[in-house]
Amino acid sequence: MTSIQLIAAPFVGAEQQQPDLGPSDQEALDAYSTVITTVAERVTPSVASLRVRRRVPGGYQAQGSGSAVAITPDGYLTTSAHVVEGADRGTASMPNGVDLPFEVVGRDPLSDIAVIRTNGADLQPVTLGDADKLRVGQLVVAVGNPMGLAGSVTAGVVSALGRSFTTSNGRDARMVENVIQTDAALNPGNSGGALVDGRGRIVGINTAVAGVGLGLAVPINETTRRIIAALMREGRFRRAFFGIAGGRRPLPPRVAQALQRSAGLEVVEVIPGSPAESGGIRREDLLVEVDHRPITDSGDLQGLMVTEAIGRPVPVRVFRGGEMVDLAVVPTELKG
Repeated sequence: MTSIQLIAAPFVGAEQQQPDLGPSDQEALDAYSTVITTVAERVTPSVASLRVRRRVPGGYQAQGSGSAVAITPDGYLTTSAHVVEGADRGTASMPNGVDLPFEVVGRDPLSDIAVIRTNGADLQPVTLGDADKLRVGQLVVAVGNPMGLAGSVTAGVVSALGRSFTTSNGRDARMVENVIQTDAALNPGNSGGALVDGRGRIVGINTAVAGVGLGLAVPINETTRRIIAALMREGRFRRAFFGIAGGRRPLPPRVAQALQRSAGLEVVEVIPGSPAESGGIRREDLLVEVDHRPITDSGDLQGLMVTEAIGRPVPVRVFRGGEMVDLAVVPTELKG
């Protein structure tokens, strides 16, 4: 019987041929993948996994979890208010494996934003972006700890802007306006994590799962920066109280043409004893300006009810009985 000998190379003495494995890993990274990997490498070290023990009725404690994002190197992180609801402290697990105890510095349930602080930490903070500059279809990356899986990265696009959802502090309810909707996959535990743009700048705090394939994030913009700064400084954010309930209503054609906008805020209820009642606001008034800024819906008015408005006369213009009426309202502080 003739023996068969396996030949290591097809030609004796010839240079051994290497199989063609296609492009290298580096070459295979297209522009999309390059953005995602770069952002992930930059942002993941800034996102912590939170473990929280909160008080519940009956004196028991419940274990909760979420994410938080470092915003200063000396220990401040921001998260969602509902993640630390009912808790004063907890543990933040950093991506480098270090567990740091934290305390809740302040929370603002009406914007679903909270600030926590760790002691003796040398954190790698994120760069703050501006959600007001986002465009529908723009690439965004979510970094968080869904299901307790630390350092998870998902990517998608801004699928809509200007969304809203309702939050509450137990007594007062408020619509969080201009919320970012994204199709980047979000799951329980993502709340409080970072939503960043293609340059690694945080543009939102992931806050809720809206449905299959949908996620929401509170925008990082001028308003939320003011809230975060107040929480860091004072542990709370003071809001002004106006005292009406209303909804968007189209303006009469001649008024719309004169003001160069199509809608105003119709007053459907004036709260008794409120600053609005004291200032002469009536039901069926159509608010068109507050503090010299255009008002088209309740979100516009809410955006002006900030600390600086408390206790000072705020000029208000309403359309009433076929003519413009100028009034002044002195907002009080909204009690939590």
